[in-house]
Amino acid sequence: MKGIILAGGKATRLYPATKVISKHLLPIYNKPMIFYPLSTLMLAGIQDILVISNPKDLSLYRDLLGDGHLFGVNISYKEQPEPKGIAQAFIIGQEFIANESCCLILGDNLFFGSSFEKNIKYASSNNNGASIFAYRVDKPESYGVIEFDSSMNAISIEEKPKSPKSKFAVTGLYFFDNNVIEIAKGISPSKRGELEITDINMTYLENKKMKVIKLGTGTAWLDTGTHESLVDASSFVRTIENRQGIPIGSPEATAYSQGWINSAQFEVLIEDYPENQDYKKLLKKYIEYK
Repeated sequence: MKGIILAGGKATRLYPATKVISKHLLPIYNKPMIFYPLSTLMLAGIQDILVISNPKDLSLYRDLLGDGHLFGVNISYKEQPEPKGIAQAFIIGQEFIANESCCLILGDNLFFGSSFEKNIKYASSNNNGASIFAYRVDKPESYGVIEFDSSMNAISIEEKPKSPKSKFAVTGLYFFDNNVIEIAKGISPSKRGELEITDINMTYLENKKMKVIKLGTGTAWLDTGTHESLVDASSFVRTIENRQGIPIGSPEATAYSQGWINSAQFEVLIEDYPENQDYKKLLKKYIEYK
């Protein structure tokens, strides 16, 4: 399975912080935002990853992540000249995906929970159809909303409805078989001129090829697209890391826990971090007690 991180867009809601830099390079507590979706793909067992961003910022991602070998993964890069919708990622990434299934995660999504890794590994094992995640939110009108029948089977998905038919939002994490490329090519732009991921999801749902996995109260999902949500996410990460002593959204720690790097490689990975830096201290404690 291939993995895609979509880190494009203009992030106007975060102006002026994003006037000269991609929002996905802004910090969430002690690490860049893009570390969190990268770690999610790694938790799913995905090692071939494509980062899609606008031409102006792509070199910054290369400087930050390199080719990924230090994390035990392979990272490549593609430009998104203009933000034309989430579904455009599959067209841009067609050559990268080739004949495999793929997982797409939005660059501003953060997940954490004891059962989350089990859920995404289950989704990644589904090579026939699609898997998406439903999460209960207080204001579903800001998201793609899943409608369920009386037996709690998904029957529709509506993008940012004025009158939501449920409290369950579609998160920014999607697993698809290889048919997603042709489906993306076949959908038409919406009224806002974008190729909507909801149209892809509805195609799978109508063809009875969609699995909807509900994330329970033990899992946190944070969409960090506003100033308030950035602060909330930073506070959440700080609280968990300080209380439990475990890194959240850390590609270094994830690579080690997945067995993709050994302890010696882990030490090399963090050796350039300043000795008095809290993130390095956290990582050193993690490997000592793992």
